[in-house]
Amino acid sequence: MSSDDFNIRVEGLGKRYEIYRQPADRLRQMILPKVQRLIGRKPRDYFKEFWALRDVSFETHRGETVGIIGRNGSGKSTLLQMICGTLHPTLGTTAINGRIAALLELGAGFNPEFTGKENVFLSGLLYGIPEQELKKRYQSIVDFADIGDFIDQPVKTYSSGMYVRLAFAIITHVDADTLVIDEALSVGDVRFTQKCMRFLRNFQAKGTLLFVSHDPGAVINLCQRAIWLDRGKMIVDGPARDVVERYLAEQHAADRAESGELVTVKVASVDQSATPARNGVPVDVIDPRRDQLNGKASRNVIEIFEFDPERIVSEYGAGAAHITDVRLLDAEGRELKLTTGGEIADLVIDAEAMETLQSPIFGFYVKDRLGQQLFGDNTYLSYRDAPIRVTPGTRLRARFRFRLPVMPAGDYSIDAAIATGEQNDHTQQHWIRDALSFRASDSTMRHGLIGIPMHKIEIEQLEAQ
Repeated sequence: MSSDDFNIRVEGLGKRYEIYRQPADRLRQMILPKVQRLIGRKPRDYFKEFWALRDVSFETHRGETVGIIGRNGSGKSTLLQMICGTLHPTLGTTAINGRIAALLELGAGFNPEFTGKENVFLSGLLYGIPEQELKKRYQSIVDFADIGDFIDQPVKTYSSGMYVRLAFAIITHVDADTLVIDEALSVGDVRFTQKCMRFLRNFQAKGTLLFVSHDPGAVINLCQRAIWLDRGKMIVDGPARDVVERYLAEQHAADRAESGELVTVKVASVDQSATPARNGVPVDVIDPRRDQLNGKASRNVIEIFEFDPERIVSEYGAGAAHITDVRLLDAEGRELKLTTGGEIADLVIDAEAMETLQSPIFGFYVKDRLGQQLFGDNTYLSYRDAPIRVTPGTRLRARFRFRLPVMPAGDYSIDAAIATGEQNDHTQQHWIRDALSFRASDSTMRHGLIGIPMHKIEIEQLEAQ
């Protein structure tokens, strides 16, 4: 860790617990090792070691939003508690620059016998805010929490949603340099969650946010970086989209391994910012219709880059099938190199069966540059009542026809996959991340993630009644 402009610095952090088989072993551990040393014998441990976290190091800086992901029991909450100082590490150190505010669990730091108002002042004083300043901010905190008359009731009478409302309202008013949030937003209702997200978006511009969530979309949407923990160890620290997608692939492989199926994950080490090319030649071929597509009638130009099996960044699967090609076609079956939002298109996925396949399922996702899944579909429902059985060597082709939405200017990609099984219990045989990429430019869109092609837009003036 070299820089000095950090907000959070964690070095070699570890937390060990002693697990006792029975209560009497605690007493033995307190007495017998001392006696054994006195008589010259090697002391014996009467507990089993459990490392909730071990050898974790990272650093965050002002303006960064870092997501922490991992399965239950991977050490996420333990890490946050040690960063916030509510849990002492067994090994390593933590250093914090500036004021840190945390929402680690429902009602963390609240006295259940105190009223909401009393807990506002108690929490504020613990954060170092003078009482006179708290009085000035009190009404704003109450308005943000929006729990009505319950503010004067003991918090032990609150629902889980009310706990979160009050706790979040407090941390929005403590002038923190760093916010630590552990899965709290999953409890609130939609309206309150959106209010919290607006606050977090504004906070991101000036402070550091450490965010734990089991929602991959939330991590991709909010965070620039993500840290993946597994069984107390850091697996990877990198760009949020890459870390989340690798995590999801590995979790699918682990889930299928429990069923006795082998799913392998391959992650290539390449420069993902480079424009896809084949043999050094750019593949964004100029379509002869470009003049028309750039005309006044249509302003959402979409360049589509060719599928290249030699430049696959990341893929995983059990290997019983292999995707050989992915392409977009126009309504007449011609491969699209340049198109506009609003046109009918076919997404075609070709694959070959390497083993016997029972009920193959093709699917796809369209994602933006952050990895947010914008839309997608699969073939399961169409063939649920008439399953297909495929022998080795058979070539398959799936076709999805849809109207392209209007896309905001930016880079996009399509994940393509073939699986076997059912909608909710399936094995990915071959999943290719970013199998096809495209770029939208000159978009007329100003808001939202995707746009709906409009058939008609008008204003009609009506006579007063």
